[in-house]
Amino acid sequence: MVSPKTFGSMWIKCLQAHVYLRLLKGQTIDDIPEGVLEDCAQLVKANSIQGNKVNNVDIVYTPWQNLKKTASMDVGQVGFYNQKMVRTVRVEKRINEIVNRLNRTKVERTPDLKAEREAVNAAERAVKKQHLREKKRKEELERLEKEKQAELRSYKNLMVAEKMTSNKYIASTKKSLQELEEDFM
Repeated sequence: MVSPKTFGSMWIKCLQAHVYLRLLKGQTIDDIPEGVLEDCAQLVKANSIQGNKVNNVDIVYTPWQNLKKTASMDVGQVGFYNQKMVRTVRVEKRINEIVNRLNRTKVERTPDLKAEREAVNAAERAVKKQHLREKKRKEELERLEKEKQAELRSYKNLMVAEKMTSNKYIASTKKSLQELEEDFM
């Protein structure tokens, strides 16, 4: 399942080239395979205005939640909320084989972001409902076990009227005191 919440964003500062990489749910920017990172960095370099002309370019990438944009910033310029979440990779020179391979396999589409978001939300709700059902079932089993244990420890079963005898009943059996004591033992 792919979650739109978990994007990694990569770009070159001031060169205005951006690549957005959608990660799998639970994946972090530290989990990005080296080959994918190289492909993204090559795309950024190839599609930037100035980065395509120079060598040894640093590509900066971070999760999209860490991007900070204020009204005073130029177009394409961004900042960061947390500098510790920023990673850098250096691109020595453009590798045309990678860029050409990526351009040949490029698929442009206009995603229905609302539908994707709704699908992700529905999947998350389904998982939450399943967890709630499992939790309720587990709590019910625990409650039943607790009741069973409480019943075993209670004196309720010891004081049953059918098992009790009264002094009147004993007197009516016409047994002697010695016989009653022997029955008791």
